[in-house]
Amino acid sequence: MDLVVHRTVHAADGERLSIYTVTPRNERAGACGVVIMHGAGTGNKERNLPFAEDFAVHGHPVVALDFSGHGESSGELSDLSLRRRRDQAAAVIGEVFAPERPLILVGFSMSGQTVADLLELYGTRVTAVALCAPGIYGRDAWDVPFGAGFTELIRRPESWRDSRALDVYARFEGRALLVVPEHDAVIPDGVTELLRTALAARADFSALRLTGAGHQLGIWLAGQPRARREIVSTLLRPRPSSQAPGSGTRSAGIPVDLPSS
Repeated sequence: MDLVVHRTVHAADGERLSIYTVTPRNERAGACGVVIMHGAGTGNKERNLPFAEDFAVHGHPVVALDFSGHGESSGELSDLSLRRRRDQAAAVIGEVFAPERPLILVGFSMSGQTVADLLELYGTRVTAVALCAPGIYGRDAWDVPFGAGFTELIRRPESWRDSRALDVYARFEGRALLVVPEHDAVIPDGVTELLRTALAARADFSALRLTGAGHQLGIWLAGQPRARREIVSTLLRPRPSSQAPGSGTRSAGIPVDLPSS
């Protein structure tokens, strides 16, 4: 492939964050900076490298990072929080991409909230988002370290209905793709439906249901090039210049099934 992969370390938020940058040798005109963010628990940037390479093949530079306490980054997972995730991702974006470069944000699981937090920060600079088996969280959990009461807060019934992410996504006017696995034992159906409604409010929205997939979509997609191509092509599809925000072709709540290859 005609691209360059570098593994580097970036100092941010008191941590040393391990990142991959994947750079096309021939960048396309008007290329976006793509940011790929893993989920919680054992999530890491390694599983997202094939995805990053797919975007770079189309001429877009990509960064994938390990949040602190994950992968090869420093820190303890118990000290991480949703706020720190946003701050760490923003620091990496500022290091890797020039301020005038438009952004595409891709988030897995917990990073469904992180994408919204970054979207609130960057506004119209973000042209497209892909949310893969995404989670969102109540406002009172946002600044709580994962090892200091976060779990108890998010286990309250339907605490996610109070998420600030829903308002942010309802205002988004770019392209939005919701990627849903066939079997998700982690994310409640209510979360997915709230996100579907919010994203469809004003964005050029579509949904993709991955047959045979479970919640660990990063791992699953690493071995599914067809599914990755479908996601990439949807996000990079040119938007008609005459299309008004919120008026694009949407799934209208009916996901497109894509079986495993």
